[in-house]
Amino acid sequence: MTPTPAPLGVYVHWPYCAKICPYCDFNVYRDRGRTDEQAQLARAIVADLEAQRALTGPRDLVSVFFGGGTPSLMAPWAAEIVAAAKRLWTPAADLEVSLEANPTDAETERFSGFAAAGVNRLSLGLQALDDAALGFLGRNHDAGQAIRAAETAARLFPRLSVDLIYARPGQAPDAWAEELARAVGLGAEHVSPYQLTVEEGTAFDRAVKRGRIAPAGEDAGAALFETTQGTLEGLGFDAYEVSNHARGEAARSRHNLVYWRGQDYVGVGPGAHGRITRAGAREATVGAMRPGDYIRTVGETGFGFATREMLSPEDAAAERLLSGLRIDAGVGRDEVAVLDLDPAKIAGLVELGLLADDPERIRATRAGRLVLDAVTRELLT
Repeated sequence: MTPTPAPLGVYVHWPYCAKICPYCDFNVYRDRGRTDEQAQLARAIVADLEAQRALTGPRDLVSVFFGGGTPSLMAPWAAEIVAAAKRLWTPAADLEVSLEANPTDAETERFSGFAAAGVNRLSLGLQALDDAALGFLGRNHDAGQAIRAAETAARLFPRLSVDLIYARPGQAPDAWAEELARAVGLGAEHVSPYQLTVEEGTAFDRAVKRGRIAPAGEDAGAALFETTQGTLEGLGFDAYEVSNHARGEAARSRHNLVYWRGQDYVGVGPGAHGRITRAGAREATVGAMRPGDYIRTVGETGFGFATREMLSPEDAAAERLLSGLRIDAGVGRDEVAVLDLDPAKIAGLVELGLLADDPERIRATRAGRLVLDAVTRELLT
């Protein structure tokens, strides 16, 4: 019997944004005046996909994810990229094609085109449903646009996910609970609430250092995290990952699960990461960061890679542990056996209520997810 090909995801990084948000530390570039470069980038992404097909061999394609940046600015190239991925690998009957979008009116007008291109899951960056909060976050849409975009997306796409940011300065738990409920009421079956963090080198980082803004304290962040869990649980959402909640298993992000389950994914586009298993070893790839460099690298080598590295068994297992602990299923102990984790440390974390008492798998509890960095650091040190 011929073995079933292992599942594969494709991540497409589209790096252009109409505006750079003050909290963002992603690999992004202003959209203005880059029409020719964008057309070249789309062609380079397709060529990179074709080259990477030789690395993966035949596989079952379970997801294509357009991230960024702002992929909802990229029409009409999304259809070409989806078609290329489906041509190169065998698309699953329930292939998930996700695209991140912003809720400006201009981008909402493009939603029907993305649906026609094969996108069946929209990840909408609402971030907040309050005009003052959206202004603080540097967003270029208001609450009215956010609501209209969500309602339009719920009509056009089989699945709708919304992103929200909490732990904003002065945010109260009761107000946050109400905001979560309003977002769910717009038709979302998947919610990704992210705690606001101040990343080095961002505009927010500079503002904090100048004393212009003060991030939420640890206690306030913990209270809002608990509000997030309790509110969404009460609305019928499972916290299947630290920052991701779904109304039932079918609504879970298939592409994110590819990451967290340690499966393979091809990364294309500037700065995109990929993980491919070849000859039993795991290879980590990173695309050239700047769009022009990526385009040139594809033209010269066929691939867009800036770096390629075969991970040692220990590094691959550590990565598996870090990603697996993010989800409710955790990670099988046999999958990380090469790390020779200290049983006494695991037992201590179980006693503290941070890991579940499970002889087969290492799983973080709800309390453990709140301090996941500390838990993984303790296990790996």
